Amino acid sequence: MTGTTTLDLRPQARTVARLVAGVPDDRLADPTPCPEYAVRDLLSHIAHLAVAFRDAARKDLGPTTDVAPDAAAVPALPDRWREELPRVLSEMAEAWTDPAAWTGMTRAGGVDLPGDVAGAVAVDELVIHGWDLARAIGHEYVPDAAALRAAHAFVLEVAEEEDRGGGIFGAVVPVPDDAPLLDRAIGLSGRDPGWTPPTSL
Repeated sequence: MTGTTTLDLRPQARTVARLVAGVPDDRLADPTPCPEYAVRDLLSHIAHLAVAFRDAARKDLGPTTDVAPDAAAVPALPDRWREELPRVLSEMAEAWTDPAAWTGMTRAGGVDLPGDVAGAVAVDELVIHGWDLARAIGHEYVPDAAALRAAHAFVLEVAEEEDRGGGIFGAVVPVPDDAPLLDRAIGLSGRDPGWTPPTSL
């Protein structure tokens, strides 16, 4: 699998940080497009992946890069998540501004992989989970254009390599070829671009 050569993650990290700032306290238990995650779980997952991919970029391998994500055991959302999440997102994005982050080998989620592939995964996580969060809280979502193109290329390659209609987060959801690029990326990732929160009766 090929990765992104280099990409500035900072614009997309700021987009996700703005979404985090817009999460009302009374929406933390709401569902998200990730069946296993409520909003609070998604926020915790984003926080931990930001730390993991920050350290992967720095080649600072250890506990934060060795543990595979487990939806059944999502760590509790920190009390100071509104301050901590934007901070770690910024640190993650800054770490990937170093060209050395995109070279050699590193590790994330307990998997050894080339730096450029780790960077591509980091971009994809920011774009797709940003959409997840925006949909869950009903906010407009306009990802960074370069990050979206990179995420789409990555999930397209994953789906083609799997050769079984599988996306990185689940089975590919068919989307028209002329649909917006974001919808196509979301469908390839295993999400339904038309997902909306279930209505209460």
